[in-house]
Amino acid sequence: MGHGHSFEIAKSLNDSGLLIGIDKDLEALDAAKEKLSCYKNIKYIHGNHDNIQEILNDLKIDKVDGILLDLGVSSYQIDKRERGFSYMINEADLDMRMDKTSNFTAKDVVNDYPEEKLYEIIHKYGEENFAKKIARNICIERKNKKIEKTGELVEIIKKSIPAKFQINGHPAKKTFQAIRIEVNNEIEPLYNTVMSSINALKQHGRLCIITFHSLEDRAVKNAFTAASGVCTCPKDLPYCVCGAVSIGKIITRKPIIPSKEEQEENLRAKSAKLRIFEKN
Repeated sequence: MGHGHSFEIAKSLNDSGLLIGIDKDLEALDAAKEKLSCYKNIKYIHGNHDNIQEILNDLKIDKVDGILLDLGVSSYQIDKRERGFSYMINEADLDMRMDKTSNFTAKDVVNDYPEEKLYEIIHKYGEENFAKKIARNICIERKNKKIEKTGELVEIIKKSIPAKFQINGHPAKKTFQAIRIEVNNEIEPLYNTVMSSINALKQHGRLCIITFHSLEDRAVKNAFTAASGVCTCPKDLPYCVCGAVSIGKIITRKPIIPSKEEQEENLRAKSAKLRIFEKN
C-alpha cells in the first residue's frame, strides 16, 4: 500500500495467514478494499497505529509475525485538492487531516495558535530557519482576515523568506510539513508506537518502518537503539541509570534507501528510509 498507511501482519491460531490493515483515512481503506478484493484473509481497521496494542487486543490476537509501518502522508492525499495538504494547489481549504472524522484542521493551527506556539511547531517540525518571521506574519495577516486557503498561507510564507533563500525547493514546503505534523500528531507518539509494535511481535518477528523525513527517522532510530539495549545515559554519568535492556536487535545498521532507478522513477521516494528491527 501507499505512503501513509500501516499494515500489521498477523497469523491466527489455525495457522492461516491474516493481514490486518490499519489506517486513519477511510478513503485509503476503501481503496485498499477495492485493490485487494480478491483476498479474503484481510481485516481493515479504521484506526491509528499508535493504538496497535488495543487494536490487537480487540481482535483477540496476542502476538504477530511482522509489522510494516509506512509513515506520513500519502501521494493520494497530497494530490487530492480538497484535502489541503499541498502548497502547489492555491485554492484548496487548509485542512491537512489524515483522518477526516477529526474536527481539528490546519485552519485551527494557523488561525488559533498563539504566535509563540506557531513559531515552535514551524521551527521544530519544519526545521525552518525563518520560523519566527513566518509565525509573526501569519498572526499579522489573520487579524485582517481569517486564513482559509492554501494559497493564502503560501503567500504569507513567501513574504517571510528573503528571495535569495527561496532557490532550493518550494519556500512553503517546511511550514506545510510542520502544520501537517501538528494536525495529525505524527511525531510525539512515535517512539512509544515503535516500542508497542516491538512488544506486539512474536519471537524473531520483525518490525519494518519506512520514514520520509528526518524527524520520523530520528524517532525510529532512537527507539530501535533503546530497544536493542544500548545505554542512552549521558557519558559523564559514572553508571547506567536508564535501565537499558535488550529486547531485540537492529537488522539495518544503516537505513535502506531507494535505488537510483527508483528515485528517478518516483521523485517522492527520494527521502524514504527503511529501518528493520527483530525481536529476541
